[in-house]
Amino acid sequence: MHAMKPSIRRSIGSITLSLLLGVQYVQAISLDVQSTDSIKSAAKIVADEMVSYYTGYRPGDVPGNLPAPYYWWEAGAMFGALIDYWYFTGDDTYNAITTQALLHQVGPGNDFMPPNQTKTEGNDDQAFWGMAALSAAENNYPNPPEDQPQWLALAQAVFNTQAARWDTTSCGGGLKWQIFSFNGGYNYKNTISNGCFFNMGSRLAVYTGNQTYADWADRMWDWCSAIGLRNDQYFFYDGSDDTLNCTALDHLQWTYNAGTFLVGAANMYNFTNGSQIWEERINGIISGINTIFLKNNIIVEQACEEVQTCNIDQRSFKAYLARWIAATIVRAPFTYAQLKPILETSAQAAASVCTGGDKGTSCGLRWNFGSFDGSTGVGEQMSALEVIQSNLITVAPGPVTEVTGGTSKGDPSAGTTSDIGPGDLHKEAVTTADKAGAAIVTVLICLVIMGGAWWMVV
Repeated sequence: MHAMKPSIRRSIGSITLSLLLGVQYVQAISLDVQSTDSIKSAAKIVADEMVSYYTGYRPGDVPGNLPAPYYWWEAGAMFGALIDYWYFTGDDTYNAITTQALLHQVGPGNDFMPPNQTKTEGNDDQAFWGMAALSAAENNYPNPPEDQPQWLALAQAVFNTQAARWDTTSCGGGLKWQIFSFNGGYNYKNTISNGCFFNMGSRLAVYTGNQTYADWADRMWDWCSAIGLRNDQYFFYDGSDDTLNCTALDHLQWTYNAGTFLVGAANMYNFTNGSQIWEERINGIISGINTIFLKNNIIVEQACEEVQTCNIDQRSFKAYLARWIAATIVRAPFTYAQLKPILETSAQAAASVCTGGDKGTSCGLRWNFGSFDGSTGVGEQMSALEVIQSNLITVAPGPVTEVTGGTSKGDPSAGTTSDIGPGDLHKEAVTTADKAGAAIVTVLICLVIMGGAWWMVV
């Protein structure tokens, strides 16, 4: 047997090393959903990769903005995921950049309406930042300095500005997708904008005990049902053209539409002390999710994932369904047996495809693909992060309210003095009626129900 040439030995060595590294990458993220330490370790790896896309904390950059091609709203969603990460794991590694980003983007009215986002900001975009602030209040995330806007007040400001935009000029009510008439999509009433308003209203009702928020949530649910954005099978469609008075629907279904109504219904169930009607609605939504968005109990973005047409935004949608499934289990524990297995199976599937990129920790989009599919980005990382860390709901402390340990300061009238109502969108004079509409959710009409909001923690 002849001795191998040095060059051949080097080649074989390189191949062997590559194979070993390949094995290492395939096994880069191991996950045991029954082990707290394993879940936290996996979440840390995925979170690190997600944050690597963010540059806003660097000198000369803009805190809170993700670089192109990501839109402003997804940055707000990402910081919401990092608030969840801190809540579930106790790791405060990202708290500084999260707080910095949220406070930098509040805008002059302290309502997440920064002027530099006017050309792209819709009601849903604003809501994702507002929901991040609301999560901070619910999770007792460290409060900002006293001279800065506070989490609860920021969420209330977003809600109040949107309540004033309730538009009865078409479709009998609802929110338009866009805030300003010069933006494309202004004549579209989309489900996610209205669903996020329902989401915030129900959660604010639970946190504050204020019946007015619950009344708005009821109103939104009834409107979406009447218009047909939700059908009898609890399928949630994308939206409708209000120039046609919402007589025709876009029947695309997305995970985050179902998710935002699921968690809203769970909060209404919680607020109403477990009413049967909200229990039935929760079960209906879960049935719809099982029918449309699960394959082998793994979450799938069925409208675009398998045909590989998901755009930048859509690649993050599963993150919010996972986030809101977890919150639903906490708000309505009767759902545990139905929903926890979805989180467990989906988390294992997501971790199994987090094998791409230079470090072997980039997560793919298609969790049920069986291997890394080559799709990478903030959305893919955020989706994997949320579904993995959500499995810690059984060990995380329960959320708080104003009467059960919540420390975030609120302002029921926040957002009502600098609000943009329907008249303002067309540059018309603000009327007395506009002002009255903007003040619907004020402290003057607050009805505090002591003990009415209660948490049912697994």
